[in-house]
Amino acid sequence: MSLAADPRASLRAEAELLGQSLPALLAEAEMLAQTVMLGEHGRKRAGQGDEFWQYRAAHAGDSARAIDWRRSARADTPFVREREWQAAQSVTLWVDPSRSMAFSGEKSRPTKADRARLLALALGVLMLKGGERVGLAGQPPRPGRAQVVTLANGLADGAEDYGVPDATGLVPLGRAVFLSDFLGPLEGIETALAYAADRGVRGVLVQLLDPAEEEFPFSGRTVFESMGGSLRHETQSANALRDRYLARLAERKDRLATLARAVGWHYACHHTGQPAQSALLWAYQALEGGR
Repeated sequence: MSLAADPRASLRAEAELLGQSLPALLAEAEMLAQTVMLGEHGRKRAGQGDEFWQYRAAHAGDSARAIDWRRSARADTPFVREREWQAAQSVTLWVDPSRSMAFSGEKSRPTKADRARLLALALGVLMLKGGERVGLAGQPPRPGRAQVVTLANGLADGAEDYGVPDATGLVPLGRAVFLSDFLGPLEGIETALAYAADRGVRGVLVQLLDPAEEEFPFSGRTVFESMGGSLRHETQSANALRDRYLARLAERKDRLATLARAVGWHYACHHTGQPAQSALLWAYQALEGGR
């Protein structure tokens, strides 16, 4: 007689595995965030607040009340005293949990899911250090250093072959980041972006692809199968599919860029064979520019 596996034992094993990997992921995210920190006050910009930021030369449109006459008295040009922007914003992160994100063309490269989680956490670290409120899709954005652990704990795998952006919980006039390979049906992406646009949410789409998905280095007899196993295609001449595949991938990228542009979002494609710093810096600057 065989005994069924204890589901509690399986859950405990998964929890222990997560507990072992979580500190390493958090540490890596912290280190990655440090590489793009623009000084202790990296997000400073002119705006409403109490802390002094900088003096700048006055220009047409500045009121007389804005002029700092004491500073201006030391030069021939009038100067305005600018204060730091201190209005915290809400940032929602969606990291595709689907099975397609588990792909890696080589053992030496991270999976798309690993890179997406690293980028999301590092971006969260930067935003939280800047005083913003950050949360995962479906959860309320919150401020504070402890929120980083909450973000890490909320990153889980899903059961679907391809992910659909979760736009629930987007804060009106806030910002959002969607990280995915975006290789599934476009309808879900279109719906999520339309939902965000209706609420005045600006954000970025970060498409993550493995270099093998970009280069299609296959030839001869090849079996292509989705990570979840629901899709399967066998061919005797994979190299004959290369041109058609690359053309469709280019069309997908162009469509994503067009969708993002139409609602005031930014789009970029990042390869897991590239350094994570470049994608993080781009996403951070794109979000800051969307204030």
